[in-house]
Amino acid sequence: MIYKTILKIRNKAYKKGWKKSFDSPVPTVCIGNITVGGTGKTPHTEMILRTLVKSDDWAYANLAVLSRGYKRKSRGFHKVPMDGSAREFGDEPAQIARKFPIATVAVDKDRVEGCKLLSAGGEDFPPAQIILLDDAFQYRRLRATYNIVLVDYNRPIFKDKLLPWGRLRDLPSRLADAQMVIVTKCPVYMDDAEKARWAESLGIKESQKLLFTSVSYQSMEPVYPENADSRFTYAQRVILFTGIANDTPLRSYLSDKYKIVKRFSFPDHHQYTASDIQSLLKAVKAWPTACIATTEKDARRIVDFKKIPDELKERLFQVPIEVSFLSEEEKQVFDDTLLGVLHEYVK
Repeated sequence: MIYKTILKIRNKAYKKGWKKSFDSPVPTVCIGNITVGGTGKTPHTEMILRTLVKSDDWAYANLAVLSRGYKRKSRGFHKVPMDGSAREFGDEPAQIARKFPIATVAVDKDRVEGCKLLSAGGEDFPPAQIILLDDAFQYRRLRATYNIVLVDYNRPIFKDKLLPWGRLRDLPSRLADAQMVIVTKCPVYMDDAEKARWAESLGIKESQKLLFTSVSYQSMEPVYPENADSRFTYAQRVILFTGIANDTPLRSYLSDKYKIVKRFSFPDHHQYTASDIQSLLKAVKAWPTACIATTEKDARRIVDFKKIPDELKERLFQVPIEVSFLSEEEKQVFDDTLLGVLHEYVK
C-alpha cells in the first residue's frame, strides 16, 4: 500500500504539472514496460533500429540510443564504443553498440541531459536526429515523442501485483499513457478472439495500437571467434548459464536440439566472478564434449572477465535473439504508425 500510494502521488504530480517534464530537442521513441525486466526491451529496440535503417526517411539519418546503463561502473554521460565493456557501460548498451555501429549508443542516468548532449553532437559522434530511449517509461522528467510499452504474454500485468509481492514496478493504469502496447513472447499463432481478450483485459483504448510479437532464436555465434571450435555446436549436450530475468524460452529452444546437462541461473545483470568461472570449468570436466551456451547480454558481461581459460573460450557460444510480429499485417501497422509519427514530427 505504501508503494502504491507513492506511485499514485508521483503520477498525479506529473499529470497536474506539479513536477516538470521536458522535451528532447529531437524526436524520441521510448521502449519501456511497467514490470521488472524480462519483457524484451533490448531486442525490440534492435528491431526498431532495423526498421529505421530500412526506411526511406531515416536510412541515412543519425540514429542514437540512450540508456541508463543499469549496474554500470561509470558515471555521467558516455558514448559507448563498439568494444565497450558491460562493466563500464551496462550489458544492454554494450550489446547494441557492438551490433549497430551505424548508431550512436550512449548512457546517462539523466536522460534529459543525455538527449541534449546527443542532439548537439560531440567530437566522436554526429548530432542525433532521432533517439531511442531504452527503458525510460518511468523516467517522467523526459516527455517522449512516442511511448511503446511491452507486456510479457507469459506474465500479463492484469494477473500480477506491485512490488514486492509481484513484478509490477508501476501502476497498471499507466498503460493508458502509451501510444502503442506490444504483447511480447507470444506463441507464433494467436487467433483474433484471443487478441481481442488481451485488448479487453489490458483496457486498450481506440487511440492506442495493440500488437503482438514472438521470439526467435538465431544460430549460435562464438563469444570468442579467435578461439572458438565450431565442432562443439554439433555436440548433443549443452551447459547453459544465464543472468537474465527468465531463461525459460531459451531453455525450451535449446532442448529441441540438445540435452541440457547442467544449468546455471544467476540474477538479472549478474557480474561474473572467479567462482562462477570455476563452476563452469567443473561442469566442462564432467561433460568434456558439451557446448556452453549463453545469451548475448551474458556474453557481454563474461568477456569483461579477463582470465577466461581456453577450455571455456573454445566452446562458449551466444544465442542471438530477434523478435518478429505474428503477421505481415501487424508489421506493416507498426512500420506505418512509427514512421508516420516521426514523419509528422519533422515536417
